[in-house]
Amino acid sequence: MAEIRPLRAWRYNRQLALDIEALTSPLFDVVSERQRASLYHRDYNSIHLSVPQSSDPSSAVTRTLSDWKNQGHIVQDTLPGIYAYYQYFSLRGSTKEYCRKGFICFVKAYHWDEKVILHHENTMPFSVNDRKEILEASQLNVSPTHGLYTDESHQIEQWLDESMTNPIFETEDYQGVRDKLSVIHDVRIINKIIRILRNKQIILADGHHRYEGSMLYRQEQMSRPDYDPEAGYNYHMMYLTNTESDDLRILPTHRLISGIEGLEETQLLKQLEKDFTIKAVDNVNDIPDIILGKKWAFGLIINDNCYKIKLKKERIKEMSWNFPQAIKELDLTVMHYFIFEKVLGIPGKEQRASRHISFERNFTVCHDRVVKGESQFAVITKDIPIETVKEVCRSGYTLPQKSTYFYPKAICGFLFGSIQDDEFTSPADSCFQ
Repeated sequence: MAEIRPLRAWRYNRQLALDIEALTSPLFDVVSERQRASLYHRDYNSIHLSVPQSSDPSSAVTRTLSDWKNQGHIVQDTLPGIYAYYQYFSLRGSTKEYCRKGFICFVKAYHWDEKVILHHENTMPFSVNDRKEILEASQLNVSPTHGLYTDESHQIEQWLDESMTNPIFETEDYQGVRDKLSVIHDVRIINKIIRILRNKQIILADGHHRYEGSMLYRQEQMSRPDYDPEAGYNYHMMYLTNTESDDLRILPTHRLISGIEGLEETQLLKQLEKDFTIKAVDNVNDIPDIILGKKWAFGLIINDNCYKIKLKKERIKEMSWNFPQAIKELDLTVMHYFIFEKVLGIPGKEQRASRHISFERNFTVCHDRVVKGESQFAVITKDIPIETVKEVCRSGYTLPQKSTYFYPKAICGFLFGSIQDDEFTSPADSCFQ
């Protein structure tokens, strides 16, 4: 099953790391234009490696990385290790502090067909190629993707807790999340973690484009006559957390619709009435609570009005998509079939690239965009339980793009993972089995 290995991470030098908060950045696919503009003014911020400000990003990353290494701005750890990474956070409406516990390591970049790394979302080819080109040019994993393993015994957490008593970094990130990093060098413990993961499959929670870039790069190398199965290009840097943790949270991602010609509220409601029960909601802010825990229920915001819409139980039999019944009955499948295909006329296969559908996690932003006329209407969704993600992965099917938002996001800048031959290997590698 999953083959993992420790890494000799590249990290900011001791002097720069005194202000580590100024060096971290959001992941490439969630950083906003405004955040980018601000971070680009910080000479050594990790944004220059993850989202370079250049028309030729691959060349820009290569130059920046070479400069930072040669000038000592980043230095490579002498010993390979597994890096414990904890994120402390709270959710709106609660005073409870959660702690998502995990660790960063290298994992083999398995092809989907090997069914070791399981995916649940589709990817956009352009973004995958962009990540692959940067990886190939830089030979560097700039930020970890997020993977999930299942271990009911929670064996690994005890070693992570012990390591975390001596953190390397501790800072508050752009999400208001408190991030802590430490490292495990103990060969005995690392080998125990390697053996535990050897019997596991991994669900890819976040970072499908980055992982697929690594996967395709490995596939290209495997076709070469001089392919080396132990080379760094076979591996990908990943942050692994336990699905059985109480602190794993998947927040909803809402849909915004725009650019549909002739769309009017009265006509939309009339079409929806065929499949949904519709109930007006007086206070738009009540929508998330009203639909909470209700199967096939969504919020609808259009003009100055809001509604709760719920699929009629008998209508599920009308779905014509060729999916297993369990996938047909998912809320997200219902939304994309009965609203986007049946009512709006956007075929399922075209929805991933449709200019009419956009994604927004923030409920308030959805409301504001509709009220301002920037979007025609919004469909408000609910949290997705981890069991749903597991079910989709086991089925071999995928959810629509941007269906899950695992919270909090990992941050970029604590460490970087090199797959360059002379930096990937270490004399200590023979100690790990």
